[in-house]
Amino acid sequence: MSRPQAPSAPAATPRAAARAAPLVAALIATLVATTAAALTACTAPVPRPAAGFTLRYERPAAPDRASHRFLRDRRTAEHALAELDALLSLPYEVAVVARSCAGEGSGYDPRTRRIELCYDDLPEERDPFVRTGHPDPDGALADVVGETVHHEAGHALLDALGLPAGGDRAEEDSADDFARLMLLRAGPRGEAALLTAARAHELTAAEDGAPDPADEHAPPAARAEAHRCAVLAAAPDRHPDLATPSRAPCTAAWTHTRTTWTQAMTPLLRR
Repeated sequence: MSRPQAPSAPAATPRAAARAAPLVAALIATLVATTAAALTACTAPVPRPAAGFTLRYERPAAPDRASHRFLRDRRTAEHALAELDALLSLPYEVAVVARSCAGEGSGYDPRTRRIELCYDDLPEERDPFVRTGHPDPDGALADVVGETVHHEAGHALLDALGLPAGGDRAEEDSADDFARLMLLRAGPRGEAALLTAARAHELTAAEDGAPDPADEHAPPAARAEAHRCAVLAAAPDRHPDLATPSRAPCTAAWTHTRTTWTQAMTPLLRR
């Protein structure tokens, strides 16, 4: 037995078709746009991971708020890292993290490729300038922070280049040499900063007395003298007051240090 045929749908009137046309066009446009976006997402290049020196400020502990604000306002770390990135092309990211360290001290960790810049170091570095009547202790502190950033960057660069450290003391000396190199590249401004850092080491030596035998760095007095020696060698005409008979070897010593570091950095220098 045949099934009764269902009544056929009435044909669309021209007016109904006209009303439906914009809706159909909109649906087609949406479909095309969605498909194009999906194709773009599939074919877009994967962004490269960060490389070079990056900077991040962590929230400070309550006692360190003034130091956090000082670093943010002075932008000393930003300026130092910009100079480093303008000169060097690192193969990976070295994160510089300003944070409260609870007395651990600023340093570079080769396992994480991370430099920690400690808020709580700043009062200890500023106070000797205040006690000795420095006319601008905040400016002096900014110079010391800049030296610290370049010193820790020196550790990071030794790591990136795979250079043999030759022991903890030798590595610290090399990092000091790198800081001197970077500051002296800046001309008179960097020379002044390096001399301020030398004064900071000198004040530390005067206050602390005998050097700590457990400290991997050179004794503060030796670091101060090495800074002044490098400034004299780099710009003798601007610093005749630094010239003494005991510093006669400074020119040859600094020329050797500068050449050694420059040659070592060659694979990472920006062309």
